[in-house]
Amino acid sequence: MRSIWNGAISFGLVSIPIKLVNATESHSISFRQIHLADGGRIRYRKVCELDGEEVSGAEIGKGYEEADGSVIPITEEDLAQLPLATARTIEIMSFVPAEEIDPLQMDAAYYLAANGATAAKPYTLLREALKRSRKVAIAKFALRGRERLGMLRVVDDVIAMHGLLWPDEIRVPEGVAPDAEVTVRDAELDLADALMATLGEVELESLHDDYRDAVEAMIAAKAGGAFEPAEATVEPAGGQVIDLMAALEKSVRAAKASRGAAGVAADADSQADADADADAGAGAGAGAEVTPMRRRSGTGRKTAAAPKAVGGKKSTATSAKKTASAASKKKTATTARSGTAKSGAAKSGTTKSTSTASAKKAAAKKSGTAAGAKKAAAPRKRASA
Repeated sequence: MRSIWNGAISFGLVSIPIKLVNATESHSISFRQIHLADGGRIRYRKVCELDGEEVSGAEIGKGYEEADGSVIPITEEDLAQLPLATARTIEIMSFVPAEEIDPLQMDAAYYLAANGATAAKPYTLLREALKRSRKVAIAKFALRGRERLGMLRVVDDVIAMHGLLWPDEIRVPEGVAPDAEVTVRDAELDLADALMATLGEVELESLHDDYRDAVEAMIAAKAGGAFEPAEATVEPAGGQVIDLMAALEKSVRAAKASRGAAGVAADADSQADADADADAGAGAGAGAEVTPMRRRSGTGRKTAAAPKAVGGKKSTATSAKKTASAASKKKTATTARSGTAKSGAAKSGTTKSTSTASAKKAAAKKSGTAAGAKKAAAPRKRASA
C-alpha cells in the first residue's frame, strides 16, 4: 500500500519512524455528468471571476475570505514559518481508556507502518505496551496543512490511528430530542428487548452493499444491451405508528421467521412431544377407575385411593384381586363376630338357669325350716295348757 505521509511517533524520548497508510477505501460507484442531448461529458473549468479567463493549476493559490468579502492571500511560505511541532511528528500526549473516546469524534483511519529495520523494535514496544495497558494513545499530528487530533490503538499486530475531531467541532444536539414527554410502558420495553434478542448479533464481515451490487448488475446489463427496466417498487412512506405494541409484536414474528427461529422451534417441538406423551398416558389408563383422595368432613380419616392405572387390564385384575381379598377378610371377621356373639348368648343362658335353680333350692330350704319350727312350737303350747 502506498504511504501518504512519512514521519515519526514521538513516545517520550523514543522516536519511531513510521509511514502513514490509508486504512479504508471507498467502493461507492461514482457517476459523471453528461449532456443528455449527445452524451458528452460536462466538465468544470476554473475561471477567474474578474477577467473571466480559465486559470491553470499553477496559477491558483490560497486565500482567506473575510466577512466583508475581501480576500487575504496566504502563501505556502507563510504557512511554513508557523511554529508547527507536529509537522512531521505524531506526538503522543497521554493514554486513556478507549471508553472515554466519543464515537462522534471518529474521523478517517490510518495504519502506521514501521519505516525501516531500526523502527521494528520501538514499534513493537509501543504496540505491546498498548496491548497490555488496554488503553489508547491520544496524539497530535499535522496532515494536509493543519494540525489534527488522533487516537492510536492496536489492530491485530499493527498500530492504527484514527483521526479525531477536536472537542469544539462536536455540535451540541439542541432541539433534536422529542419535545413532548413520552411514557414508555414496561410491556413495550419487554417487546423491544425480545426483538433485540431475536435479531441477535451479526458478523460485520458478512455485510455488504446490496445497492452497489444492483447498480453494477444494471450497468453490465445496459452495456451488453440486455437491460429491461422493471417497474420500480415504491415503498409506503413512513408515517406515525398507531399501535406500537402491534408493530413490535409483528416485528418480533418477522425477525423470528427471517432467522429461522431454530431455538424457538425446538422448544415448541419439545412442548408438543410432552403434550402428546401426556395424552397417550391418559388414554392408556382410561379402562381403570381412579378414585381421588377425599377428606371426610368432621373426621380426620382419609379414604384409601385405588391403585394408579398403569396398563388397563393388568391394573383392573389387580384391583379385582385386592377387592376379593378384602371381601374374604371381611366375611371371616363377620363370621367370627357372629360365633362369638352366639357363644356369649349361650353362656348367658346357662348362667341365668343356674341362678334360678339356686333360688328355688334356697326357697325350699327356707320353707322346710319354717315348717319344722311350727311343729316344734305346737307340743310346748299343749304342755303349758
